Amino acid sequence: MAEVLIKNVDHAAPFNLGNLVEYDKGKVASLTLAQKPGVGITVFAFDEGEGVNTHAAPGDAMAVILEGEAEITIDGKLYRAKAGEGIVMPSGIPHAVKSVTRFKMLLTVVRNT
Repeated sequence: MAEVLIKNVDHAAPFNLGNLVEYDKGKVASLTLAQKPGVGITVFAFDEGEGVNTHAAPGDAMAVILEGEAEITIDGKLYRAKAGEGIVMPSGIPHAVKSVTRFKMLLTVVRNT
């Protein structure tokens, strides 16, 4: 049997990304789908008013908003992203994420190994 590279979802069956993680009042909830040396894939649910403080990632981080709306600050510039939209936070550049409404996102981080 082949090594399982993507976990926490059934393989060879359709699934809804937004249903993989539920909102948790006053918190940021997450479910990791893959964590390997070159890539990380995580689904997040941010309750209203929650966020992640400014930091820099060791690779390009692509956020795809699944539902709701977020404020994403990249290198001091504020962006708004809503359901169906995505944004790339470049490697090594400071960024932060805050909910406008509660929202869910798929985050994929790709880095050199």
